[in-house]
Amino acid sequence: MSALTKPTQSAGVWLALTPAGALQAFAQRQPDEPARALQALLSGAVTLTQAAWLANTPGAPALLEPALASGWIERLPRCIEGPEVRLDDFVPHVIASLSGERRAVLASETGFCLGRAGVAQDEADVLSAAAADYSDFAQRQARRGWTGAQGYAAFHTDAEMLLPAVSFVPLWVEGVGYWLILGGEPLLNNPALVELLWGIREAGSRFTLPAA
Repeated sequence: MSALTKPTQSAGVWLALTPAGALQAFAQRQPDEPARALQALLSGAVTLTQAAWLANTPGAPALLEPALASGWIERLPRCIEGPEVRLDDFVPHVIASLSGERRAVLASETGFCLGRAGVAQDEADVLSAAAADYSDFAQRQARRGWTGAQGYAAFHTDAEMLLPAVSFVPLWVEGVGYWLILGGEPLLNNPALVELLWGIREAGSRFTLPAA
């Protein structure tokens, strides 16, 4: 195997989150230490070297091998730059590729539509409001002792429930809640998910929300 496909410690080795790692890292309102360590890989304008991540991130040394084995991170032979585009232009393009029907909405936890692709504005607003209602429902269930509602949700229109009509995916960036709403088959095993979260973080981890 060549050095390009199997980088050594003597050569430059960079680390990147995989889509599965991004879901693991940003799925909690209050991330635990492993999640925070994974989030650190999207903390700058470029990918971190393995040495820098291990030296500067609490919990990283113990997490490295399990995260590689779980497919949450991958080693790269070169540095990669993060997104350098306006979020208003970037979000619709990125979220579209996460939906099998190229119909997607990014909403705030409070119900504002922050970006849409393949969906009319009226429908996007309704879906965003539904995401906010579901957030309230999940929090009520958590207070009652059931945390299951805080995960992903899928709604079906066919009795066989083979393919969801729409899926709701909660994400948390720096304590700010977002919902990724996807029409048809959710294509979450896609580098676009990492790009989306990286772009949000680089933009200050927060969108400017419309005035109430």
